[in-house]
Amino acid sequence: MRVNARFDAEAEQQVTYLAEVTGMGVSEVLRTSVQHYYDAVRARRSGLKHLGAFIGQGSSGRSDIAGSYKDRLAESWDDKHAPLPARGAAHDPAPPWPAPSKAASKKGAA
Repeated sequence: MRVNARFDAEAEQQVTYLAEVTGMGVSEVLRTSVQHYYDAVRARRSGLKHLGAFIGQGSSGRSDIAGSYKDRLAESWDDKHAPLPARGAAHDPAPPWPAPSKAASKKGAA
């Protein structure tokens, strides 16, 4: 397909810039740009179509989801970001580096 298009000054500068920076010709810049735009639009359309088909299709077996989602999110957040256990706890591994010697600690304090 042969295309004859009119660009305003800004679009012309953008195409010229892309051609210079990438080393592509103007036709190749335009083909690549159309491909990129096409891919983005297709991904958006297909993603939304699939998402729309998915929403509301599952069943958790719970009847209180809509009324308790904030509490459930808060519980999940608390579980995920709970304070770390104190050093020396049975399940807490030692750090991967050696602890400084007592002599080095006294020397640094002096």
